[in-house]
Amino acid sequence: MGVRVGVAGASGYAGGELLRLLAAHPEFELTVASGHAQAGQPLSAVHRQLAGLRVAGAEPVLAPTAPATFAGVDLVFLALPHGESAALAAELPAGVKVIDLGADFRLRDAAQWERYYGGAHAGTWTYGLPELPGQRALIAASDRVAATGCYAVAITLALAPLIAAGLAHADDVVVVAESGTTGAGRALKPHLIASEVMGGLMPYKVGAHQHVPEIKQATGARSLSFTPVLAPFPRGILATVTARPAGPDATAASVRAALADAYVGEPFVTVLPEGAWPRTAATVATNACHLQAGVDVDSGRIVVVSAIDNLGKGAAGQALQCANLMYGFAETAGLTAIGVLS
Repeated sequence: MGVRVGVAGASGYAGGELLRLLAAHPEFELTVASGHAQAGQPLSAVHRQLAGLRVAGAEPVLAPTAPATFAGVDLVFLALPHGESAALAAELPAGVKVIDLGADFRLRDAAQWERYYGGAHAGTWTYGLPELPGQRALIAASDRVAATGCYAVAITLALAPLIAAGLAHADDVVVVAESGTTGAGRALKPHLIASEVMGGLMPYKVGAHQHVPEIKQATGARSLSFTPVLAPFPRGILATVTARPAGPDATAASVRAALADAYVGEPFVTVLPEGAWPRTAATVATNACHLQAGVDVDSGRIVVVSAIDNLGKGAAGQALQCANLMYGFAETAGLTAIGVLS
């Protein structure tokens, strides 16, 4: 028998992607999946793409999201809305490993939590981005891990090595990033229906997106202007990160070299060949992040473009990568950096 796994919030997009990845994992064994309003529904009624998934020979039925649902499991993924993970996590036994895909335990600063999310700060868990220096070992030694935000992954991987290398100025970072509609969740909202989304772009949460404090915490940036944009495709994030160079050494070649050095040997981060720029379609259904960098010839600003799948490296794939580390499995188990034709 493998590691027994439960997924809370399996009715959402990230939860569904977790179930898909777990179905092909060589070591993790899905035991139970919970929904909320969809509790009691067969899985295929909620996620058509998972119609063939079986647990103990039968199609799973979504269970209620309650502590008793996860009795007897070894690992619980919490794919719940922001602010809802802490209460359930507090009721799980100490010996159960937990990975939260929500924001409840990402931030160290309680004041920043209250400013961007509201309510009481639940605490801080190990931050789940293995590619940050030293973070892989911390994740491997942890029983509680806070997986990253989707925008935060794309932006942090583009920016953190440049600030650390002294190439990018931490006080002047500007980001514009487009995300697919799955990043907004499955709740029915008028501005997310197809007639409103298709054929256009729409900025949202301008100047006040909740991932800003997380990105600053992870990268060392001190000032960040972030404009997220809703794009008319289901999944993917394309982030354009610009920063003022910290000195004359910030050339296109040195910026690319800093990224390449930071991610040498990393299985899921690829600095593309010079002249090739990331595109979201190339990362769909993967745990990959594609990066490219240069320097703007007019302003002199550093420009890094990052592409990920918001449900992959931005959510379910990232969480599974952390789970592999927590159990000492191959970090790439059940995951791929190779995309599909789309």
